[in-house]
Amino acid sequence: MQVGALDAVLKALLPVTRVVDAVNTWIGKRIAWLILAAVVVSAVNATVRKIFDTSSNSWLELQWVLFSAVFLLCAPWTLLDNEHIRIDIVNNMLPKRVRDSIDAVGHAFFLLPLTIIMVVTGIPFFLRSVEINEQSGNAGGLAQWPSKALIMVAFAMLFMQGISELVKRIAVMRDLIPDPHASQRSSLETEAEEIISAIEKH
Repeated sequence: MQVGALDAVLKALLPVTRVVDAVNTWIGKRIAWLILAAVVVSAVNATVRKIFDTSSNSWLELQWVLFSAVFLLCAPWTLLDNEHIRIDIVNNMLPKRVRDSIDAVGHAFFLLPLTIIMVVTGIPFFLRSVEINEQSGNAGGLAQWPSKALIMVAFAMLFMQGISELVKRIAVMRDLIPDPHASQRSSLETEAEEIISAIEKH
């Protein structure tokens, strides 16, 4: 593909990336509240077990489902905010062009293929669970198909966010848009400054 044609394609895709970013941010900010719900369920379950010496596997499994929902459905938002796990010490030592190239290659050849595999294998996994009305192996537990649905939904969302990040990263490398993470400080730098500040106070 010629340079001019590539730039034209990127410019056409950038509005789509803004939609994907907005949707995943909206979902992530709301799904994150399920952490609070999981804490409440856990606290109530523990209280009831201690006071009334009774419990329910459904409440215990609900905690797992809530946490799984946050972990899976907030992953695209985490990727968007550039908060996913990386080796910050090594990454920050590299020139920006190299870091951009690593991100582009990682998204194109590792992240996107993984999400495709997970969606393709997750759909029959979910459909089979619905077909047999799969239930928990624990007495009084929850149905299994809702939690299995999370896998294909979350990885489909992550696929879309991965496409968005790849388009934006190539656009940054082509100087079509400013780097959205240019002013973002790494968590390592922030943590180091907090430690130094705490030491100075004492």
